[in-house]
Order: sequence, then C-alpha cells, then structure tokens
Amino acid sequence: MLTKKQYELLMYIDRHLKETGFSPSFEEMKDALKLKSKSGIHRLITALEERGFLGRRHHRARALDVLRLPENLAPRGSETQTAAEETGPAFSPTVIRGDFTPKIPGVRAASDAAAIQLPLYGRIAAGLPIEALRDPTNYVDMPMHMLGSGEHYALEVAGDSMVEAGILDGDTVVIRKSDAADTGQIVVALVDDAEVTLKRLRRRGNSIALEPCNVRHETRIFPADRVKVQGKLVALLRRY
Repeated sequence: MLTKKQYELLMYIDRHLKETGFSPSFEEMKDALKLKSKSGIHRLITALEERGFLGRRHHRARALDVLRLPENLAPRGSETQTAAEETGPAFSPTVIRGDFTPKIPGVRAASDAAAIQLPLYGRIAAGLPIEALRDPTNYVDMPMHMLGSGEHYALEVAGDSMVEAGILDGDTVVIRKSDAADTGQIVVALVDDAEVTLKRLRRRGNSIALEPCNVRHETRIFPADRVKVQGKLVALLRRY
C-alpha cells in the first residue's frame, strides 16, 4: 500500500531510469515532487525499499533500481503506459465505485480479482463528533466480495461509543455513500455541516437521534434539518 507521494516518486524514478539510464539525484526528486527538503525524499525512498518497490546498489552514487511497479499499471511498452508516463500518475481523491471489474485505472488491487483499495479518509469520532477529514492520502485493502454496488470509502474509528455494536477504537469501517438511511442503521452523519460522527440513526418525528452503542455515552437529538446522512456502514476491518 503506497501513499500518493510514494507512488509519485516511484513513477518519477522509473521514468527517469528509462529516459537516461540512471536514477535521478535527490535534488531532482525533491523538485519533481515539490518538496521543501531532501529529508522527505530520504523517507519516501526508505519506505519504498521496505515495501519491495525500490532497490539500492550500495557504494554507488545515484544507483536506485525499480524492482516492481503497482499492479494497476499497463504492461511495459504499451500505449496506455506511455501516455501515463508522459502525464504522470492520476490519483482521484474521491470515493471508489464498488460495482466494477478488476484493473480500474487509479485503483491498485492487492490481487487481480480478490481485492481493491479504497481511499482511507482519516479518523472519524465514534465518541464525540469531529470535523470531517477529506484528504485521502492512504488506502485500505478491501475484499471485493464484501462490496455491492455504489460508491465506497473507508474511515478509521476513534473512540469507544460503538463498542456494543462490535466497533472498537482503531477499527476501519467501510461506508457506502448514501444520503438516506432507515431508522436503526449505523451511519456516518454530518451535523451542522461541520461535524461528522458514526452512530446508529433513529428517527423521532421531525427529529433525528444519533444513538451510541455504549451505555456510558448519551444519545444526541437534533432537528432533522441539522443532520445529513453521508453513508451507511457496510463492513468493518480489524488488524490484530
């Protein structure tokens, strides 16, 4: 799993090697990625080495080798790859559709048919609402069979208010984008266009209750026009 900057650096090094026969300097890499210092390049290269994308021939200057590329790229020498190399990698910081076949441009699959990678938008408070984070620079692997039709994204849970629903602090939830939900469903709710939270939704006349699944937390009730549904919970991922 690569961040956007790791991906951009890997593709830049690969293009430079093909065009010149040797790897770019740290100064060239810094300028190409519009970073302020070379230390950022050092960190990116180390991360790419650890993930098996780059190799370094020690005791030689400017001696980086590209060992492999992300799986979504076209075969070397194809017209598709040539065009991509001329324009650079195209990232879309939006949700990824779930009703697709493998090998979609911009989506790096963990395997050809078993998984895709959804944008991970950041941490969502499952205890108290927080401001929505809309800067997807990381991705999360998701088995394709767990997704239906529609658009999906992932969020990391912070807090303990949903523990009785089996949702723990640090879990990753997969959300199907939707602006409507039935009462009783667990949703991502936007309150007053400023705060986002993961709660069970209950409709009470002209009001909406955002209900935690932890007796230590209180249900919050709002006029219906103050709450907008941003999506519905469809899956949960957890690492041990």
